[in-house]
Amino acid sequence: MPPFPVYIFDVDGTLLDSAEDICAAILDALAATPCRSLRMADLKRYVGVHLLDMFRELLPDYTDAQHEELIRCYRTVYPARGHQATRVYPGVREALEALGGRKSTATTKASTAAQAILEQFGLVRYFDHVQGTDGFPYKPAPDVIHAALKALGARPDDCLYVGDSPADMDAGRRAGVKICAVRYGYGDPEELARWQPDYWVSDLRELIS
Repeated sequence: MPPFPVYIFDVDGTLLDSAEDICAAILDALAATPCRSLRMADLKRYVGVHLLDMFRELLPDYTDAQHEELIRCYRTVYPARGHQATRVYPGVREALEALGGRKSTATTKASTAAQAILEQFGLVRYFDHVQGTDGFPYKPAPDVIHAALKALGARPDDCLYVGDSPADMDAGRRAGVKICAVRYGYGDPEELARWQPDYWVSDLRELIS
């Protein structure tokens, strides 16, 4: 794989195995709803999906106000867990340390939340910029990737975007960057293949030329 001047990474399912904490917080939020019997395995596919879209799909008969209350509950419960069940994927730290070029994130998390979790796991020092979704359309819209590129003063042609979900692949294609799909995350590889990723990796160390 050739080196790139800029690397932009998704966070959940790409850098961090965070599904257990995320899904547990979702289940807490759903505890008083008809979806309370869902299992963690049922919810993994929603990691990286915006909370509003997820709750609308799970509970289509709920009002906007009820969906917003579920989001508020999740956003209280999730950080309170302290990310105790979250882990850095094997090879991530080594890859980030060895890769040249400038680096940013492009995640559905808010920038402040992404900054905090990367600090907690000792990864923030590898990034020139941390970009989350702050008041603009979320993936699969390309806005978060555009924001990261702007912050780095980079062009789409300079960039490889690395992610694990269909929304990542779609956003990358819309942003005009090269895309790399990871096989170890939460996305179904057959579904990711629909976007014909430019590269595939089973370990981020494979990015190192």
